[in-house]
Amino acid sequence: MSNNRASGVLLHVTSLPGRYGVGTLNRSAYAWVDFLADAGQSIWQVLPLGPTSYGDSPYQSLSTYAGNPYLIGLEGLLEEGLLEQKDLEDAPELPEGKVDYCALYEWKLPLLHKIAERHSQAAPAEFTRWCKTQPWLEDYALFLVLKKEHNNQAWNQWPKPIRQRQARALQEARDSHQQLILQEKFIQWLFFKQWKQLRDYAARRKVRIFGDIPIFVAMDSSDSWAHHHLFQFDKELQPLAVAGVPPDYFSPTGQLWGNPLYDWKAHKDQGYKWWIDRVKAAFDMYDILRVDHFRGFAGYWRVPADAKTAETGKWVKGPGADLFRALHKALGERNIVAEDLGDITPDVIALRDKFEFPGMKILQFAYGSGPGNPFLPHNFETTRFVAYTGTHDNDTVRGWYENGTESEREYCREYFGNPEEAVSATLIRATLKSTAQWAIIPLQDLLDLGTEARMNFPGRAHDNWQWRLKPNELRQEHRDQLLKWTRMYNRLQG
Repeated sequence: MSNNRASGVLLHVTSLPGRYGVGTLNRSAYAWVDFLADAGQSIWQVLPLGPTSYGDSPYQSLSTYAGNPYLIGLEGLLEEGLLEQKDLEDAPELPEGKVDYCALYEWKLPLLHKIAERHSQAAPAEFTRWCKTQPWLEDYALFLVLKKEHNNQAWNQWPKPIRQRQARALQEARDSHQQLILQEKFIQWLFFKQWKQLRDYAARRKVRIFGDIPIFVAMDSSDSWAHHHLFQFDKELQPLAVAGVPPDYFSPTGQLWGNPLYDWKAHKDQGYKWWIDRVKAAFDMYDILRVDHFRGFAGYWRVPADAKTAETGKWVKGPGADLFRALHKALGERNIVAEDLGDITPDVIALRDKFEFPGMKILQFAYGSGPGNPFLPHNFETTRFVAYTGTHDNDTVRGWYENGTESEREYCREYFGNPEEAVSATLIRATLKSTAQWAIIPLQDLLDLGTEARMNFPGRAHDNWQWRLKPNELRQEHRDQLLKWTRMYNRLQG
């Protein structure tokens, strides 16, 4: 972790404004980087960038390596001559301020496949070279093609030969679907080319990208299919148990995530190569990496595969320090942040501190249990953490305050001396002036938006991940205020 105080803003790429229904890697993304730099921010935090599936969650991706095709900027494809203006004439009326994932699935994905069909066979040598550097790409492209062939069923419902990746079945599939596989690879190339260009631009403007890696992969993913020997599956490749968390702040019955669980002995026997490759690939995309659900490496909540809620799970010991020693030996020092929220036990804290990973402090959590609450700024005992007003899983500050208990509101007001400013501004200033090395503000809080702008409701399977910034909603006054606060609390870089 850098020794310098710094700050940034949390905004997922899908939430950027612009045409065609979702934030993309187009001009609005470059304008956003300019806003950050001009406002004195040196960090842009995003959510996972992988391709999403049912439920649209970036934490349930079809691949831990691939990029989300929805994020490909169509304007850039027009400029390159890969897309013609007439291709956009049938674009549906897509809402501003909200992502319509169903419309994107029905319109944008077919459009990208049309582009790939048109150009993939005559792609430049750069494309071929890039494919050779991506060892995950062949399995991922074949996975998508087979998924379509099997009516979008999850891979563990496919016929046994291809489900079990029998050599003959795999080769026959590759031989019969060569062109479709090439097209999927081409779409990925378009994403990574645009992402690299944007990341290079952010680096020139001295803005670091703060990425996010989920601890688990999705059940229906190319990762669990291609490496099923590394997961807790039975002989028919059905999960023996799944991931989740016990009853918590967000849900009285816990959260039943449904992800397959790792066979940690199998990972250890391979020297944690799968994890080393995964983390290395993440740092090829990001400058800083948040490890989601860090506590699962010390102990994870194992839920029977047939359970209806997560209440019946039990804690099972994770790989602990053994994994992180292997990562450190292979990759050296890296900027890793531990998402250490939830049911945190001493072994989790010991694991975090052993490798000097900064943890997280959420100011919204501070006002419900009196002056000893560890999220109150006066109880911050170190600088090695990242402070937030809230995260993508929280309500906005304004929504939290309006929907909270009167006792929490009263304690919050008294703690900050009954300020006249909006509570969003109060918590932003408290976050920025805290002793935290890094401070991250969700854009919704800078804009003082309510619950309507919340990104995710944990435990709810629908209507999440949809919020978008509207055109002209972010104004000069927001930039000036953020720059003023950042300078005031000594977080300007360079």
